[in-house]
Amino acid sequence: MKLLFAGDVMLGRLVNGLLERRAPEYPWGDTLPVFKSADARFCNLECVISDHGEPWSQTPKYFHFRSDAKNVNVLKAAGIDAVSIANNHVLDFEYEAAFEMLKLLDTEGINRAGAGHDYNEASVPAFMKVKDMVVAFIAFTDNEPVWAAYGSHPGVFFVPIDMEDIRAKKLFELIKETKSKADIVIVSAHWGPNWGHRPAPGLITFAHAIVDSGADIIFGHSCHVFQGIEIYGGRPIIYSAGDFIDDYAVDEVERNDESFIFVVETAGRLISRLVLYPTVLRRFQATLADEGQGKIVASRMQKRCAEFGTNAKWVESERYLEILP
Repeated sequence: MKLLFAGDVMLGRLVNGLLERRAPEYPWGDTLPVFKSADARFCNLECVISDHGEPWSQTPKYFHFRSDAKNVNVLKAAGIDAVSIANNHVLDFEYEAAFEMLKLLDTEGINRAGAGHDYNEASVPAFMKVKDMVVAFIAFTDNEPVWAAYGSHPGVFFVPIDMEDIRAKKLFELIKETKSKADIVIVSAHWGPNWGHRPAPGLITFAHAIVDSGADIIFGHSCHVFQGIEIYGGRPIIYSAGDFIDDYAVDEVERNDESFIFVVETAGRLISRLVLYPTVLRRFQATLADEGQGKIVASRMQKRCAEFGTNAKWVESERYLEILP
């Protein structure tokens, strides 16, 4: 089974404007064949998809990301099976827009996790059948605590990165319970600071606890750049997948225009290998890196993986990185 992960997908602002005259396939560029080769595809949806709502004004917020309702077709064009909506942009246009997006995703058959009309809906895993295996997808964030869902109040599945916090303990219990019902458990985490090539020490400890609770794959994002992958207990921890589609200015040092398509392959319930395809964002479009730039991007990932003792091998003939647990 091949499970594909792409980092932050932001379809608002200039990307939204471009989609007024471009096909929904455009933002994915030449990466679509890789997406279509997978058995299931996941991303973090870093915007709200809606035609309604007003910019969030209850607390200070500088950036507001919204994409037209029709752009749910962008997700369909890549065959996205599930999105994380536990992030700091799902409520950018208040509850009205978020509720419209929930309905849109449900209508189009795109699984979602991480936000909802109440706490139960925000925290409930999405369950999918993939090649006769049950895959569960849990999504949480440590961003925007004021957006936290509680009781019957809508919002995001907010969990602080604090091992002793009751909300963290509830997350660990949820993962344990979910593992009893699924063959593969994926935990999507929108966490940590916006920049930096190394995860904060607290994230590492927290990630290990997530795996110890029963997670098979951690799909991390929020940081605008990719970070090294750790193999812990035979399970991959993608601390940050970086940005995949957006209209952001490029930091020439951090290089937030570079990322990967992360493909996790399984053999039954075991992780057998990871394959990483280097990508570069150009003109609001994800593209597979050419041979020269692909090697450069891959070498950066190799160095960051090495800090975790993870060996990432560049396969020249296929232009991808291979990681064996």
